[in-house]
Amino acid sequence: MPLTMALCVVIGIVVGTFYANHFSGNRLNIINSGSNRLNNLLHIIDDQYVDKVNIDSLVDMAIPQILADLDPHSVYISAKDVQQATDDLRGSFSGVGIEFVIREDTIHVQGVIKNGPADQAGIRAGDKIVSVDGKPFVGKIVTNEEAMRRLKGPKDTKVKIGVIRYGEKKARTFTLTRADIPQKSVSAAYMLDDTTGYIKIKNFGENTYPELLIALAQLSQEGFGNLIIDLRDNTGGYLKSAVQMANEFLPKNRLIVYTEGRKSPRQDYKSDGRGSYQRIPLVVLINEGSASASEIFAGAMQDNDRATIIGRRSFGKGLVQQQLEFTDGSIIRLTVARYYTPSGRCIQKPYTAGDNSGYEEDLLTRYQHGEFFSQDSIKHTGPAYHTVMGRTVYGGGGITPDIFVPEDTLGMTSYFKEASMSGLIIRFAFNYTDKNRPKLSSFDTMTDLADYLDKQNTVDKFATYADKNGLRRRNLMIRKSHKLLKLFINSRIIYNIMDEEDWIEYLNLDDNVIKTALDVFKRGEAFPKKEVKK
Repeated sequence: MPLTMALCVVIGIVVGTFYANHFSGNRLNIINSGSNRLNNLLHIIDDQYVDKVNIDSLVDMAIPQILADLDPHSVYISAKDVQQATDDLRGSFSGVGIEFVIREDTIHVQGVIKNGPADQAGIRAGDKIVSVDGKPFVGKIVTNEEAMRRLKGPKDTKVKIGVIRYGEKKARTFTLTRADIPQKSVSAAYMLDDTTGYIKIKNFGENTYPELLIALAQLSQEGFGNLIIDLRDNTGGYLKSAVQMANEFLPKNRLIVYTEGRKSPRQDYKSDGRGSYQRIPLVVLINEGSASASEIFAGAMQDNDRATIIGRRSFGKGLVQQQLEFTDGSIIRLTVARYYTPSGRCIQKPYTAGDNSGYEEDLLTRYQHGEFFSQDSIKHTGPAYHTVMGRTVYGGGGITPDIFVPEDTLGMTSYFKEASMSGLIIRFAFNYTDKNRPKLSSFDTMTDLADYLDKQNTVDKFATYADKNGLRRRNLMIRKSHKLLKLFINSRIIYNIMDEEDWIEYLNLDDNVIKTALDVFKRGEAFPKKEVKK
C-alpha cells in the first residue's frame, strides 16, 4: 500500500506538471530542449500568438538578420529577387532590350540594344514609355524594380507598350516579343595609341572569358604590343572567370589564387601554360570600387610579377560564398572560405561580426582620412608578403597598387558636387539630347561628336537649366569647375547618342590613371621582367 501510494503521487506530479505547462503557454522548455530551437519557436508562434502571423514573412525578416551576424557578405535573397540578383552575371536575360532611366515618374528609353526586340520593332532612344499591356505606367508606381518586373519575362512571351516620341502628343503602340538579351562584361576594347590596347571589364560573369578572347583578337589585328586591363569599379563576380582570365597571361604552374575555410580544405588554382599572352607588357587599373574577382585577378598579376598595378587600393572583399537554394526558390549565399593571393595575402578587409556599420562606411572613412589623395594615408592591417621576384606587398584588406594615382580634385567645387550628385547633369544631358537628336545623330564617330559639343557651350546652357531647377548660378565656381563640368556634361550626351565604349573612350581622353599607364609603357617599366634567380 505505501509503495502504491508513493507511485500515484509521482505520477500525479508528472501529469500535473505536463498539463500546467501545456495549458499555461509555458512551453519554452520545448524550445530549449532540442537543437532545432528556431523551428520550434516558429511553430509556437504560429500556434499560440495572440494575432495571426505570416510565418513566411517572419522568416524572410529573420534569416537576413541571422546571416548579417556572421559576416558582411553572407546574404539571403527572397524567391522574387533571385532572378534580378543573378541576371547581371548571366550571359543573357529575357526581356525587350532597352536601357532606360526614370525621369519625372516616366520611363525614358536611354538606349536600344541592337537587333533586340525593341530595336526590331522601331523603338528609339528618347522615347517615353507611358503604358504597359494596355494599362498606364506613369507616376509614383514607376520604379526600377516595377519597370523590370513588367518589361522582363519568359522568352517568346509578348508585352504591349505605349510610347510617346519627342515632338509628338499621341502615343504609339508596339507589341514586343521578349527574347534573350546578351549581357556584356567587356564594355570597351580599343587602341589608345599605335601600340597600346585597352580593355574595360565591368564584371566577371559567365561570358567574361570568351568576350576577353574576342577583344584580344580584335586588338591583335590592330597590332597592339602593350595592354591595359581596366578593372576600376568592377565589383567582381565568378571566381572561375577570374581564374580563366589570369591563366591567359601567366606561364605554366603559377598559383593564381587559393581558397580555404574551416570546413573547406585548401584548393589551389594554377595556370596551365596555355595562355596566348604570357609575355605582353601588362598594366592593370584598380580603385576602391574594384572587388572580389577583380582583386583575385589583380593579386595574381601582382604576386607573380606579371603586371604593374596602377590606381588606388581596392575594396577588400575576400570571402567565398556558396549558394544554397530553399524549396521555395529563395537562396542564401553563405561564406564558406576565404580567398588568398599567391603570396598568401588574405584579400578580405577587417570586419566585426554582427556589426556591419563600420564595414559599410569603410570607403567613406578612407576618403575622410585622405587615402584617395595620398599614398601615405593607406593603413595596412596585415603583415608584409613577397612576390615571386621578392617585392614587398601587404595584406589586411584589398590590393595596394604598385603605382598610386590620387583622385583628381582639380576644379572640384561645391557647385560641381551638387550638380552631379543631384542628378541635374544627367537630366540636362538627356533633355539636350532629345532636343538636338537629329543633329547629334549625324556624327559617325565619338571624336567628331566631341568636337562639335566643344563648340556648343554646353556648360553655360547647363548653368541656365540648373538655375531654373533649384541650383543657383555661381559664376566663380562654374569657371573653376568648367573643365570638369564640360567633361561630365558632354560625356553623358555622348553616352545618350552613341554606345558605352564611346562614352568610356571620351572619359579616358583626360584620365590621369590612363596617362600614368602609358608613361609606364614608354619607360619600359611594365611587367613581365626577367626573374632574378637567387
